[in-house]
Amino acid sequence: MADRPDIMLRSLFEKAVDVADPMKSLARFLPEKPAGRVVVIGAGKASARMAEAVEAEWGPCEGLVITRYGYGRPTQGIEIVEAAHPVPDAVGQAATERLLDLLKGLGGDVFVLALISGGASALLTAPAGDISLSDKQAVNQALLASGAPIGQMNVVRKHLSNVKGGQLAAAAYPAKMLSLLLSDVPGDDPAEIGSGPTVGDESTSADVKAILDQWKIEVPASVSEVLAEPTGVLSAQDTKLSAVTNTIFAAPSQSLEAAKILAEEYGCDVELLGDALEGEARDIAAEHAQMALQRQKERGQVERPLVLLSGGELTVTRRGDGVGGPNTEYALALANELNGAAGIYAIACDTDGVDGAAEVAGAVIGPDTPAKIAALGETMAGSLERNDAHTFFNKIGDQVVTGPTLTNVNDFRAIYISSV
Repeated sequence: MADRPDIMLRSLFEKAVDVADPMKSLARFLPEKPAGRVVVIGAGKASARMAEAVEAEWGPCEGLVITRYGYGRPTQGIEIVEAAHPVPDAVGQAATERLLDLLKGLGGDVFVLALISGGASALLTAPAGDISLSDKQAVNQALLASGAPIGQMNVVRKHLSNVKGGQLAAAAYPAKMLSLLLSDVPGDDPAEIGSGPTVGDESTSADVKAILDQWKIEVPASVSEVLAEPTGVLSAQDTKLSAVTNTIFAAPSQSLEAAKILAEEYGCDVELLGDALEGEARDIAAEHAQMALQRQKERGQVERPLVLLSGGELTVTRRGDGVGGPNTEYALALANELNGAAGIYAIACDTDGVDGAAEVAGAVIGPDTPAKIAALGETMAGSLERNDAHTFFNKIGDQVVTGPTLTNVNDFRAIYISSV
């Protein structure tokens, strides 16, 4: 595929998604179905697919799982509810109430299987105190636009919730719980996946206030009232978490390794830049553009192309009124920095098929990207200023649209570098 680097890059992305498919990765972490009553619960963009994988092994199960609109799957017994993401809605709130009701009064002889993936933060909606859904939505939207890293967003989300930060597991206590986690967070910290509904957390209300101050986020009075007192987030040592076991069954590192092997089969050298990159999308793109140009210069006339692979979760500080997401903003900023450099192509996509709030996974770029947009009488810099990367790539026909991938191991980026 040396003559079509863009197609090769898309195949690397497809491989990364494929190996993280719960139907292919979950079964080996699933024990034999316990005797007695078994209840399956879950939330996240991949949770319905996870439920499907569980029933493929265990047969029909009792339970309720909440996933994103369009991400439902056929199940035998587990009920699937679709709700809004990334900003929660009333459907998700009602489903969360039903899920918590399902856990009330369970005894120690009941086994609960929790299926948690990225997206659970928005889909598990149980506002603390007198926080209304509209107040919760306002804070969530402000966080998404602020540029705050995902770890800090999750700290805030935990303390404004009655279900995150270990509270979901506590609701099932003393029932024994196994929580299977599909990681979409840098570092694969179980406490960060979906804001850790089955994992304790040591952060405090004071930490939340500091984050809100740092990012200049104004909050409704109901939120201030909740933060004035200790919240329901549980310490990792809390007795109510003693019956839960948390296990990560798929993670970004596995997807990058699979993409690396495939790139090598295509005859490329590969350099892994890490699976936990964080930061402003356009800043990381500028660094990667300079790195790509430097690698190209250093390698001279080396026959084998070089592929730079990276994962993690980048952020966007919203300055304009355009339609974009961290992966397409990264791709646009990378193209702007490279300015048509010969021999360099790239792809940046979210493995869940949704970059930001748009139904677009990401985009590909190449040496002809500047010429394509110039032919339309527009500029890359102008689109960046408006945070309008999705519109940009839609106009030039270089969006990557997958539809629901039914998994989520976060960002996937690959840069192809050949000699010139």
